[in-house]
Amino acid sequence: MTKKLLEYESKAIVVTYDPKRCLHAAECIHGLPGVFEKDRQPWIDPTQGSADEIAAVVTRCPTGALAFERRDEGPAEAPPSENTASLVQDGPLHAAGNLEIVTPQGKQKETRVAFCRCGASKNKPFCDNSHIEAGFADAGEIGDGRLVPIEGVNPDSPVGFTCAPNGPLLVNGPLTIRSADGTQSCSGAKGALCRCGASEKKPFCDGTHRDIGFEAD
Repeated sequence: MTKKLLEYESKAIVVTYDPKRCLHAAECIHGLPGVFEKDRQPWIDPTQGSADEIAAVVTRCPTGALAFERRDEGPAEAPPSENTASLVQDGPLHAAGNLEIVTPQGKQKETRVAFCRCGASKNKPFCDNSHIEAGFADAGEIGDGRLVPIEGVNPDSPVGFTCAPNGPLLVNGPLTIRSADGTQSCSGAKGALCRCGASEKKPFCDGTHRDIGFEAD
């Protein structure tokens, strides 16, 4: 979970980039091609746009590979008002909101994350596009599984994600999961999401990780 971030700065803003989390969604390149140019070195040049423009485009990065820090007293990134997790067909789980990834070193605050669902990522719990080579196939439906509602949970609270050793991604906090086609959703505050790729009730865990000998910190 140790981050090795690259930094690109201007007088008004610093953009950080985590190449291990980049899935090449290209939201940045399409949003501000003058600032983000993949064939240029360095490929990010914050001097080519305003801090407001850059901040707005960075927040469109679905994986959290890009982040920013304002130097001009402009606003920091505000998490979405609702914690959501959207399934991607044959791909990862995109989470957005007030997110806390629980690690042995403490809680890692995030607003945008792409979680691995295939079990093959070399950057677990984050997706690194290994699902493509692995041939992971899942329609991204909610299925019969559910998140458990917990009485008294504040809907504005952060949602925590904890990786069970050699097991699922444990959810603790208000979260709405949406299917890949947007026609299904479920909400709750507690659950276990599959990260081995073999559950028969994806996106939820059914214990199959034990049968296949899934290994992950």
